[in-house]
Amino acid sequence: MIDLLDGRLKFRHLGLVVAVAEHGSVVRAAEALHLTQPAATRTLRELEDLVGARLFDRGPRGMTATVYGTAMVEHARLVLAEVRRAGEHLAGLREGQTGTVTVGTLLAGTSVLLPRAVAALKRERPRVTVVVREATYDVLYQQLLAGEVDVVVGRLSPPPEPGRVRQHALYHEPIRLMARRSHPLHLAGREVELAETLAHPWILPLEQTTLRGELEALFDRSGLPLPADRVECTSILTVRALLLATDMIAALPELVVTGDDQLAPLSVPLESVRRTVGTTLVAGRTMTPAVREFVRHLEVEGEELGAALAGV
Repeated sequence: MIDLLDGRLKFRHLGLVVAVAEHGSVVRAAEALHLTQPAATRTLRELEDLVGARLFDRGPRGMTATVYGTAMVEHARLVLAEVRRAGEHLAGLREGQTGTVTVGTLLAGTSVLLPRAVAALKRERPRVTVVVREATYDVLYQQLLAGEVDVVVGRLSPPPEPGRVRQHALYHEPIRLMARRSHPLHLAGREVELAETLAHPWILPLEQTTLRGELEALFDRSGLPLPADRVECTSILTVRALLLATDMIAALPELVVTGDDQLAPLSVPLESVRRTVGTTLVAGRTMTPAVREFVRHLEVEGEELGAALAGV
């Protein structure tokens, strides 16, 4: 058994192994850490001697982690993230108004909730820094576990490892089929069937998103193929620009387009396609004061949005 608590393992070992994995070479890792190359090489050799295995293979394209290196990098990132979190926690306890909140956001459901919560937090704690990262759920889930993200906000999806995270639902939101107000299907002046939309191009979410799966199931139940003429995109800015410039159709959360006077929902029922918006955090991880306050604001704003949607 390898005893990593015998005093030989240092933070410089952890920082270096992560830097080498990220930069692909000892030289670039040394530069990033402001070390000399001999010092970085010596530190990596010390760590490999400590674990009794080679951590990186050297090739023409740089250094790649071995199976031992991959495991070491994963744990090193977690340890370093927790130490950073401890520092922020202590600073927050000491000063009360500082810290950093890193939030991961999904397209579905955060165009209203997230800005409101951030604004509310900043009114109370202007010195708290909020870092927003937008990505798909699979990417954000890994960043959450690694400690690179404090909380994920958006549509709740079943986590790959349910015991490792805790989810809290904030509100339920309908999905609408949206098109520009001058779209031919709006000008028809009548209810529209899902099959009729196939005569027009679509904008679909990416395959790894929950909404994409629900739309595929909807078309399948209706005995229809997925739109052959389609764009796949999760950027709301790109989606909106395409909707306004073309006859494209997109399925969007209601709050994403609330108040947009240039887009309007088509009269196609989508009762089976709804989303639950909420938060995902790592189970058992201590929240810093800044993160705790941010989550509180998310819950307050989410409750108000839920009430407003229920009254529609």
